[in-house]
Amino acid sequence: MSASTFHRNRAIRSAAHTGSDTALTGTGALPHRSLTTTVPKEFVHRASVAEVMLTDWARMDDDHFCVEAQWPRGHSFFVNVDDCHDPLIAAETIRQAGILLAHTEYGVPLGHHFLMWDLAIDVRPAHLRVGSAPASLELDITCHDVKWRRGNLAGFHYNVTIRRGPHIAATGRADFTCVQPATYNRLRTQQLDGGRPALPLTAPIAPQDVGRVSPMDVVLSPIGQPNSWQLRVDTRHPVLFDHPTDHVPGMVLLEAARQATAATAGRPVIPLDITSEFKRYAELHTPCLIEARPAPGTDTDRPQSVLVTGHQEGQLVFRSTVTMAPLTQ
Repeated sequence: MSASTFHRNRAIRSAAHTGSDTALTGTGALPHRSLTTTVPKEFVHRASVAEVMLTDWARMDDDHFCVEAQWPRGHSFFVNVDDCHDPLIAAETIRQAGILLAHTEYGVPLGHHFLMWDLAIDVRPAHLRVGSAPASLELDITCHDVKWRRGNLAGFHYNVTIRRGPHIAATGRADFTCVQPATYNRLRTQQLDGGRPALPLTAPIAPQDVGRVSPMDVVLSPIGQPNSWQLRVDTRHPVLFDHPTDHVPGMVLLEAARQATAATAGRPVIPLDITSEFKRYAELHTPCLIEARPAPGTDTDRPQSVLVTGHQEGQLVFRSTVTMAPLTQ
């Protein structure tokens, strides 16, 4: 499917209709502008249609775009927090938006790989409240530092403002590069060959300690040291591992940062701001040490910031700074 065939002005056969639209000559079909569906899942690198947050997009000018999205009132993993949509669903929406635009507006073929180098979100809980219907959102996106290599997109940085009606619900930014399949295969030969044995699935820490209900959704395992855990990698998880991959997805690392923050705080929290850097692939076959400590300058009378890092074999994989606020209940 080409991007140009997938926009709102779609011809729908046999749809009930009242109004002044004129039938398309010779087809009996009517153009509808009020019907909503998700964008093709391939455009956002999801295997499950249920995990696609985006519904449409449009180019405003050269590197300025409008993307529409919808968040469900309830989600199997991005659970509501203190009657608010999970802030990490905003991060996933921003991640999907960049991939969508790369494929549809910058010509990156399907099958190319994306390396996310940083991702940040800043949410406004007052405008994340779960309402009586799914949340309809509009993402205003500006791309800059757009890089090309031999006529192909090599990557870009993008800034996002997520609006819910007239209000800003969240802002964010991200930076990624694109890699052709042949190049990716050369870089990842050892992991793609499956020559290393998989790690056994480790036991989760108590779900209530990290703001979770189900042990299945816990991504930290105890190692007997304070504020330190092993990353728990369950490749059977239907959302975190929506499709087979040769490395730990970035959203798993963001969830680890959120859970480590809750465990460090010793209380349920709402992440207000998450700023993350991804330094290298988090490998599936190597233990990843997650550590958390209060960020320098934290004042207990204000929202607290926690620095979370992940290391494999002594090398930094990622770091996130999470600023949180306590639940109101």
